[in-house]
Amino acid sequence: MQRRDKHNYYLDIAQTVLERGTCFRRNYGAIIVKNDEIISTGYTGAPRGRKNCTDLGFCIREKMNIPRGQNYEKCRSVHAEANCIISASRRDMIGSTLYLVGKDMKTNEFVENANSCAMCKRMIINAGIEKVIIRDNNDEFRIINVSDWIENDDSLTENMGY
Repeated sequence: MQRRDKHNYYLDIAQTVLERGTCFRRNYGAIIVKNDEIISTGYTGAPRGRKNCTDLGFCIREKMNIPRGQNYEKCRSVHAEANCIISASRRDMIGSTLYLVGKDMKTNEFVENANSCAMCKRMIINAGIEKVIIRDNNDEFRIINVSDWIENDDSLTENMGY
């Protein structure tokens, strides 16, 4: 038996976390890891105490035919990365890695070209997270150095992500 590499191990955990998500469109799971210790986890879902899309039985963005990457303010959910960051201390996140997995809930496939939205990128930068690793399929992933987002300031306004 071949041992699972560390990045896929953590991505597998983030993938399990996304199963708690409550979005009808796309669910994401995120974990923050530092020194081989999981600091925090987060998934896509409404703020505590508010109704999720699964509780309501519909997605307002879907009803309004809002395309991916636009009008996030209409969404009821807090993104997985944001939930992960607010559950951790900044001193623990400095120099850490955020692992992110997204799944399309209609196809059950991984989200193609998944990426953090502009707001989540800003939070990741301010949290002091060093790298973001995003799953593309069962064994393939991309490693993003957060410093690239800082150096390429335009990437903080592009409309990709959820």
